[in-house]
Amino acid sequence: MDDLKQLKIVKNIYIIMSLLFCALGIFLMAKPKSSVRMLCVLMGTMLILYGAIKISGYFTRDAFCLAFQFDLAFGILLMAVGVIMIARKNFAVDLIFSVFGILILADALFKIQMSVDAKRFGLALWWQILVVALVTGVIGVLVFIRPFEAAATMMVLVGFSILLEGLLNFWVAILTIKIIKNHL
Repeated sequence: MDDLKQLKIVKNIYIIMSLLFCALGIFLMAKPKSSVRMLCVLMGTMLILYGAIKISGYFTRDAFCLAFQFDLAFGILLMAVGVIMIARKNFAVDLIFSVFGILILADALFKIQMSVDAKRFGLALWWQILVVALVTGVIGVLVFIRPFEAAATMMVLVGFSILLEGLLNFWVAILTIKIIKNHL
């Protein structure tokens, strides 16, 4: 498969996964009392798929090389966390908020750096990635420190953070993955 076709496929899958994260976030906000064990399996599966997409994206060549620059290591981490969440549901239930908080904060920090790089490339909308990444990072910290003891409230916060993560990744895919035929 040629580089251009592979990049288009990875970009489209990246966008679809981002939208699935948005849908999961909305679901968790709407039904915060849903089963945490079910969430572990669902999120574990999504993290494994998302990690595989990130790893695939790392090996593609987009024109700006922004969207996937950190995705080899982060993709492996996401897949490992996904496997742990599925295999060790009881253990994962206790750590779900901390794990999500750290993953969301880490991705937000990578996206903040990406927005700075996008500015250097001259992308006019770089600041939008920065703003969404900053908000996502703050929510990631809140999920990690668990400011609310009520499980339902925390699930709404987790849902909101997953929604923001999906929006952030969607926006990054749209703004930074550029397919320029002459460049590949």
